[in-house]
Amino acid sequence: MTQAPLSALPRRAALRALLSTTLGASMSTLLSTTLSGALLALAPATGHAQTDWPTGPIRFIVPFPAGSGTDLNARLIGERLSTSLGVPVVVDNRPGADGSIAAEAAARSKPDGYTVFVTSNSTHASNPALRRKLPYDPIRDFAPVTLIGTAPLLVLVNPSLPVRSVSELITYGRANPGKLSFSSGSASSRVAGEMFKSQSGIDMVNVTYKGNPQALSDLVAGQVQVMFCDAGTALPQVTAQRVRALAATSLTRSSAAPELPTVAESGLPGFEMIAWTAVFLPAGTPEPIVAKLNKAIGEILRSAEFRQKAGPATDLSPGTPQQLDAFVRSEIDKWKRVVAQAKLEVE
Repeated sequence: MTQAPLSALPRRAALRALLSTTLGASMSTLLSTTLSGALLALAPATGHAQTDWPTGPIRFIVPFPAGSGTDLNARLIGERLSTSLGVPVVVDNRPGADGSIAAEAAARSKPDGYTVFVTSNSTHASNPALRRKLPYDPIRDFAPVTLIGTAPLLVLVNPSLPVRSVSELITYGRANPGKLSFSSGSASSRVAGEMFKSQSGIDMVNVTYKGNPQALSDLVAGQVQVMFCDAGTALPQVTAQRVRALAATSLTRSSAAPELPTVAESGLPGFEMIAWTAVFLPAGTPEPIVAKLNKAIGEILRSAEFRQKAGPATDLSPGTPQQLDAFVRSEIDKWKRVVAQAKLEVE
């Protein structure tokens, strides 16, 4: 009787046939049964490991330096997540290239739930609109977890500048072309400044930094005169009167500084630039881990204690991974329109 080729047999039958040829029928039956049992035992072990996550330290990669709005959110969440999950959470700041350095590192990390990317629209909306080539793909390389929240930027000036409103800043800028410079430490900060230039018709020079804290420090020192800065980073310096806030970049007044008018109501109708922060995991992370992290962070963001600690600078908006995915896709489209309207050169 001609024996069927091994390649034509199911795996278990092929294994038994091979063992039968070399070891004899009784021994082959014993070994194949043992091996099959071992293989079956591995399947529930993998699922069990996912259910048990986490069993060790979790790393939060943040694309901006310590002191930035994204960093502050990450540290507040990490502290409480460590308590709720029972493992250490370490913040790894990797500023530079508008977040691309950190995004690439996060995208290339092992998708096991132990590397989390806490980021902003810089890496997942504005960079895709401003750069033709990125070392990562904001959609393909990441698993969405949850949106943290949104926040306006504040229009800031050094107190030595003789302006106290957006209209006065525009008048001053038009009368002094090329004499104003604005600092930016994120894509949102930069694009807001470029939009302002385009819509107001004034000439300002952009000076870029690795992060908004450094950009704000030079504004305080008078090295630059203007900045569009996230509210979380800006408010302590505004309160200390080291910088002067003129307006918010949201369409409606911000709860972070309700006394400030918006840019839109100050002479540039329709002007809007909102920053946001969110949580992602590397693509391929098992769904049970994504779901568990989403639930844990959502509970933190909804707690009264966290909302009090976070302050009014961020409008907290936790949601589902599916909602974040749809939001990011819409934001990429929006930013491409904004960049085109501001006539920015795509690098």
